Amino acid sequence: MGLFSKLGGEFIDIIEWTEPSNNTVLCHRFPRYANEIKYGAKLTVREGQMAAFVNEGQLADVYAPGMYTLETNNMPILSTLKGWKYGFNSPFKAEVYFISMRQWTDQKWGTANPIMLRDPEFGPIRIRAFGTYVFRVGDPTTFLRQLVVTDPSFEAYEITSQLRNVIVSRFTDAIGAAKIPVLDMAGNYEKVGKIAQERMTPELASMGLTLTQFFVENISLPPEVEQALDKRSQMSVLGNLDKYTQFQSAEAIRDAAQNPSGAAGAGIGIGAGIALGNQMASAMIPTAQPVQPAVAAPPPLPTATQFFVAINGQQAGPFDLRGLAAKVAEGTMSRSSLVWATGMASWSTAESVPELAALFTHLPPPLPGM
Repeated sequence: MGLFSKLGGEFIDIIEWTEPSNNTVLCHRFPRYANEIKYGAKLTVREGQMAAFVNEGQLADVYAPGMYTLETNNMPILSTLKGWKYGFNSPFKAEVYFISMRQWTDQKWGTANPIMLRDPEFGPIRIRAFGTYVFRVGDPTTFLRQLVVTDPSFEAYEITSQLRNVIVSRFTDAIGAAKIPVLDMAGNYEKVGKIAQERMTPELASMGLTLTQFFVENISLPPEVEQALDKRSQMSVLGNLDKYTQFQSAEAIRDAAQNPSGAAGAGIGIGAGIALGNQMASAMIPTAQPVQPAVAAPPPLPTATQFFVAINGQQAGPFDLRGLAAKVAEGTMSRSSLVWATGMASWSTAESVPELAALFTHLPPPLPGM
């Protein structure tokens, strides 16, 4: 190999970086190794990239997308650092970093531990949240100085953990500042997300990054609280519990009547039907009116004995005690008058019947010898 061929192999005259399709690198250092960059070399910066030159640890020129011929007229900072004079065409040694300016989408975030907050309806409560975000490099200079430094290949995974920590911390602040009830958060994810994004922006900017989008996908309660809310919602949907109980009882009776389990099953079904029928009957009674115990009806009044009386050789009556007392007062009936009632063997004098003895207590006895 000739001398000129050897010297030509030590000079780099094309500087570029083509990102692979599955690339996760945010910043890539061009592999210069021991070679020198030829003065007048071609620099190609593609769309979605920025290129930065670092000379002896000091950041120099930064290039936007385009093709450049590396000369003193388009390398002002590096030319000043190197002390080149106009027209000096010697090669130079400098590190070239390509920075990916594209957006890094579908980045996941979530709360590792529940967030405690005071809800106006439920009081102290715990919630969890998760979602996605999109970020990109906003300021290549700050990004190189704060994060990349001398890393030859800075990848996304090296910063995503820190970004998640920032997001969760600022999201917690945003939830507290929003003061939105838990049951209303589902309709305010966008509002909560904007508040959180505004709080994260300054902190990410200090690292040269920009949070372009932030999404809250879900805010959830602990499982036991969600179960209690489900029961509360179920009760609200049912509405009138008395009518619902009646309906359930009727459905159960129908199912029992259709029981195909044979004679034993039929007996069980009948018993269940009777029990459910009693339950249905009790459910039909309005809860506002307590059931009153039934009061037994009194037995019928005893029927007064009716007596027939012999008056002037004729049978008269029948008369009850009140009617007989009237006859005694009229004088048409006396102690010796014959009377008869059901159950008596024959006609007897009135004074001999115990029931009628009281009718004559106010009358004097008959005169002696009469």
